[in-house]
Amino acid sequence: MEPISLRTPLALLLSSLGMIAALWWWLATPITLPRAPIDPTAKLQCVSYAPFRGVQNPLIPTTQIPPEQIAQDLAQLAKITDCVRTYSIDNGLDQVAAQAAKVGLKVIQGIWLSSNRIKNLAQISVAIELTKEHPGTITALVVGNEVLLRGEMTTSDLAAHIRSVKSRVTVPVTYADVWEFWLRNREIYDAVDFVTIHILPYWEDMPVRAKHAAGHVDDIRRRMAVAFPNKEILIGETGWPSEGRMREGALPSRTNQARVVSEILDLAKREKFRVNLIEAYDQPWKRQLEGTVGGYWGMINDAQRAVKYPPGEPISNYPFWKLQMACGMALSAFVFLTAWLTLRRRPWKPRLASWVAVGTSATTAGMLLGVAADKMYFESYGAGGWLQWGALLAAAIASPLLCANAAMSGRPLPTFLELLGPREGRTKSVLSALLGLVVVVTTLIAAETALGFAFDPRYRDFPFASLTMAVVPFAALMLLNRPKDGVRPIAESAFAGLLIAAALFTGFNEGNQNWQAMWTCAIYLLLAITLWRARAEQIPK
Repeated sequence: MEPISLRTPLALLLSSLGMIAALWWWLATPITLPRAPIDPTAKLQCVSYAPFRGVQNPLIPTTQIPPEQIAQDLAQLAKITDCVRTYSIDNGLDQVAAQAAKVGLKVIQGIWLSSNRIKNLAQISVAIELTKEHPGTITALVVGNEVLLRGEMTTSDLAAHIRSVKSRVTVPVTYADVWEFWLRNREIYDAVDFVTIHILPYWEDMPVRAKHAAGHVDDIRRRMAVAFPNKEILIGETGWPSEGRMREGALPSRTNQARVVSEILDLAKREKFRVNLIEAYDQPWKRQLEGTVGGYWGMINDAQRAVKYPPGEPISNYPFWKLQMACGMALSAFVFLTAWLTLRRRPWKPRLASWVAVGTSATTAGMLLGVAADKMYFESYGAGGWLQWGALLAAAIASPLLCANAAMSGRPLPTFLELLGPREGRTKSVLSALLGLVVVVTTLIAAETALGFAFDPRYRDFPFASLTMAVVPFAALMLLNRPKDGVRPIAESAFAGLLIAAALFTGFNEGNQNWQAMWTCAIYLLLAITLWRARAEQIPK
């Protein structure tokens, strides 16, 4: 037996490490904005405020925020804004005005309206009393927030509530909704003192890219000024999310959030219009309603209560990129080490294709490990979410290692039958069984997410990074060591068909501007092809 040459694997390893370093240098390239989104020397006009932290959830009626927590938040916000906007008086929010007065903040007080008539009257009554108790603090009342959008009230009933409130207070009264609903319900314009519109480029029916978001806000504002010429127009909500799934070309990210907010604030200063940002703090509970993206509209993060983009500091989508790069390099090195140790135990001279397969798997995994871990951290919600994305990431890390061992051992990708079939047909190899388990976990999660994108896609995240880490080694191993004989397993065939159908539908539904969707669909197809090529030995009866 000829000695094993280290020249080829060493060259491939160095190439892998170089590509991983280059990718992370590019991904982490920071941006520097001429105007910081949050700058104590140029305070915000107003910002939406909800006090909920961590597991606190207004959807649970018993949730009550203590005044000390609100006071702590408002003391911090007073350093960066002149005003806060609230949406309700429930869950302790009736204390905001009193605490705001202590730190010199003004309040745009919200009244939450819904289809519950009794609760509506209670909301209105309390808000009116707060206005009388804090006349120097509450500067306006917002009677209802997107109640027409949600379809929970008729236009005539809403107008009646607005007129009723106006007759009982001395501060200006408005209603807040997405800009299109103002155009569809013009009689509300006659009832309010000023018009409050929401312009959220990310959530538009035709999503707007981050680089065009500020221009879109200005275009809509001008259009509304023409439609409603005699009253002030307040942009009651605008902003951009820092995490979450793409919608067509609209990509949530840290740099995009900072850039969009900075450009909108600069535009408001130049054009002299009022704008309220959404929102002050990230709100984890919103992920229950809107997916990952719902929890990351804040200018201040939830856990540390720290400003996301301090003035004067460059902004990167991956502030911990050096650690992520190092972990990716370590994983790549371990994949090569696994292949080499396998050869040490079973010395033979592998084909160049075997090392290329190992190198491809190692490089893919090393490049994407940091991205996959980042996505798992931000996109996991609740025990089920952590279990699902944690299992997928674990499979993604195990896949290149186990496939490297199989490639150098000459073993094919195991089928479901070898793991779950009749006892006499199951594999006796522990490593083959582990690889089979990784294939099963990856396939099940891929199928679940694919069905989700087909039937309920709006708030789902694209698991492109972890799936790619797991599937590329499968495909390389299937191409390298595919059994020539045997029958096509039914389970693999069924999953392959499901993934192909879902990928084609999702690609069409999401549009080719959404690279996250296109990437995910490509991996679905690669996994489908890999499963379709599987062959199982027939068990003699």
